[in-house]
Parts: sequence; C-alpha cells; structure tokens
Amino acid sequence: MCKTRTAKPMSSRSTRIQSKTVATWAAFVGGAFGLHRFYLHGLRDKAGWLLWLPTLVGLWGMHRVSLYGQDDQLAWLLVPVLGFTLAGTMLQGIVYGLTPDAAWHARHNPRLPAEQAPASGWPAIIGVILCLLIGATVLMATIAFSGQRYFEYQVEEARKISQ
Repeated sequence: MCKTRTAKPMSSRSTRIQSKTVATWAAFVGGAFGLHRFYLHGLRDKAGWLLWLPTLVGLWGMHRVSLYGQDDQLAWLLVPVLGFTLAGTMLQGIVYGLTPDAAWHARHNPRLPAEQAPASGWPAIIGVILCLLIGATVLMATIAFSGQRYFEYQVEEARKISQ
C-alpha cells in the first residue's frame, strides 16, 4: 500500500515574490516608519513597529524646535534620534539594493527557481543612490547639529562657572 502525501497549499505570503527593488524603495520612502520591514516580514514584525518610537520622538523634537527655537535643550537631545533613525533606515535600503540578486532570492524567495528569479536592474541602483544621498546628508546634519548644540551648552555652562 502506497501512501500518497498531499501537498499543503502555499499561503499567499510564501508565493509572493519579494522584490529587492521594492524593499529598497520602501526603505527610502517610509523606512523611518518600518515600511521596508513590513514589506519583507509582514505586519507582525516587531522591529518594524519599534521604528515608530524613535521616529515619533525625533518628530516631537523637531516640533519643539519649531515652537521654542534651537535653544531648547530637550529638542537638541530629541532631534538626533530622528536623524540617526533616518540614516539607519537609509543604510538598510543601501544594503538591500546592493545585495546580489542570487543572495536576495535565496534569502527572501527560497522557493522560487533560480531561472525564474527576476533581476533587479537600474531601479534598485537608483534607490541605492538616493538612499546614500539622503542618508549621508541626514547623518552629517545630525552630527553637526548635535555637536554644535553640545559645545554651545558647554560654553554656556563654563560661563556660568566663571561668573
């Protein structure tokens, strides 16, 4: 007697091809809110939901800067949180876009035969270039803002001590 094994139907998540280009652009467009994580891992991804926290904290810092100006000490502690979050998600977009197609499909589309795996092409490279441009700009601006505010604070405290 031969037992036949019936194949389980594949879920829609496992049959969906996860595109490297879409993941790169999702990191560029909505990375600070975890859009790239939700695309790759679904809405149950805890890291995607945790990205909201530093993003909202940083946006609150930006709001405080608009209300109270750059002299608000809490704001200059909160704004870099947004900057580093944005820079980190741009770095993730760069990593996605520069991952070789074969390695990408082996990790994110393991059931897809190699001959059917689509190549990413220029849209992914353009996404990488934009992630690099925005990520580097945000990172340098964050470092400059944080450094400036820190040294101005130190000078002000030294002035208080010397009086």
